[in-house]
Amino acid sequence: MSGHISTSLVRQVVERAGNLCEYCQLPQATQEATFHVDHVHPRSQDGPTTLENLALACVTCSLKKAARTYAADPETGTDVRLFNPRLDRWGDHFAFSESGQLIASTAIGRATAVLLAMNRDAIVLIRRELAILGRFPPP
Repeated sequence: MSGHISTSLVRQVVERAGNLCEYCQLPQATQEATFHVDHVHPRSQDGPTTLENLALACVTCSLKKAARTYAADPETGTDVRLFNPRLDRWGDHFAFSESGQLIASTAIGRATAVLLAMNRDAIVLIRRELAILGRFPPP
């Protein structure tokens, strides 16, 4: 299958993700820029353009992840694979604090959170504001 992602496939990815970044859980509705459809296993590493290899990602998570599949766990310095929305359950690796901070509970979670800057100031502020409105965390 080519790298082109059909409109139908994009729609399936967006619907499956519930319009949330599958990495940081940021809602598309809070962003001006349209989220990217990310190849979890990059095309440059022969990752297919199939529903099973695609994830919805906010612009920051998509650009920071790029073609990476591994990163260093900040606690151990060991390279570990990144969170894979198609293989991993989000709640097994991450949670949110009441202050809007993302808490990574595993090596995979920590490496992913640091690489993708999942606690950058702007996103923490968005999480706090959404929580005040009763719209965060996501179901």
